[in-house]
Amino acid sequence: MSRLDDLDVRAITESEIPDWIRALNAGFLRSPHVSDDEVADRSTYMVPSRTLAAFDNGRCIATFRSFPQELTAVGGQAVPADAITNVTVTATHRRRGLLTRMMALDLAAAKERGDVVATLTAAEYPIYGRYGFGPATHTAEWTIDVPRTGLDRRRPAPDPGGGRVDLVDGADVRKFGPELHERFRRTLPGAVSRSDRWWQVATGAVRPAREPWTEPFYAVHRSASGEIDGLAVYVCDDHWGDDKRPGNTATVKSLITTSPAAERALWHYLCSIDWITTVKTGDRAPDDLLPHLLPDPRAAHLTTYADLLWVRILDVVRALEARTYGAFGALVLEVVDETGPAGGRYRLEAGPDGAVCARTGLEPHLTLTAGDLATLWLGDESAVRLTALGRVREQQEGAASVADALLRTSRRPWCPDNF
Repeated sequence: MSRLDDLDVRAITESEIPDWIRALNAGFLRSPHVSDDEVADRSTYMVPSRTLAAFDNGRCIATFRSFPQELTAVGGQAVPADAITNVTVTATHRRRGLLTRMMALDLAAAKERGDVVATLTAAEYPIYGRYGFGPATHTAEWTIDVPRTGLDRRRPAPDPGGGRVDLVDGADVRKFGPELHERFRRTLPGAVSRSDRWWQVATGAVRPAREPWTEPFYAVHRSASGEIDGLAVYVCDDHWGDDKRPGNTATVKSLITTSPAAERALWHYLCSIDWITTVKTGDRAPDDLLPHLLPDPRAAHLTTYADLLWVRILDVVRALEARTYGAFGALVLEVVDETGPAGGRYRLEAGPDGAVCARTGLEPHLTLTAGDLATLWLGDESAVRLTALGRVREQQEGAASVADALLRTSRRPWCPDNF
């Protein structure tokens, strides 16, 4: 067994990309074979200086990558984020502190760049809390029993706003999709930016190795004025019973809208497609309107509910000043951050129009970890609840209720994207 100081943790060089991919594939239990196509594709978007690895005698045995991202805060302001992905440690080298070393290097670089937060989506729950991350958004998935919805499939419901649904192709989506998504994400705390490559991959213009491609359907909603205000991307299977009755499923890959009317129209459209008896919604907001857009909400059965986006605050002042608040008030927060830069005592004076935050020597109202602050920052969690769980310590009576009045949001934050 190699000693810890024999394991080299650093950014990779371009020539080391194939070995890095091999270790990544092994970590995710995929075939370790690396094709030339996979190397060529990853070389187009991987930045070696933000691609970390651990090496044992020249062999890559751990991987870590980050990329630039924007995250929407409460109120619509986008903050620069360090998005972390492709994290693995080969099974032969676990429990040697390799992730800790890679994380420290990356977060230090992110802080130096001026990123306000770091983000990731966690494959396993227990890993990232020890690095100051907290679960900040959740996701839900429903399975819709179409015959039970109560919708009249013979007469699709008219759009009360005078809009319409049309099918388009991937080339069309590449033209209007980025602008539609920009309008959508500015209204949704927890949403993240999508790169040009994201749209290229999502529409089949770029087809990465190991990711089989099935051309989906693209349905757009146009308002009465002709503006595109919704997009649903879905695929269908082909299943017929022995009695010649259809039992096909439409699986939604993505559905974004900028109006409730477009949301209603697209779900009703999906439930009206001939031969479709089941609709799987894909990842949705945990308080999605969907079940109650159907005459019988019980037709939508909740099949998944889980944490999705994890956030690590790097700059407390900028993070708290970036968002708006549900009421006027002031709090002094003692933030405990043993592994990063967020620790300290901060006075927050906030209101619906924004906030002022600064370090202070005043006595704290609440004491909490950096991870729990991240959990509260997007408005999805309750300080009163975290106090009851023993994760937040109330230094002044009633301070947790004040925090809830300031921080909670009327709709839950949501991140539609895994990365």
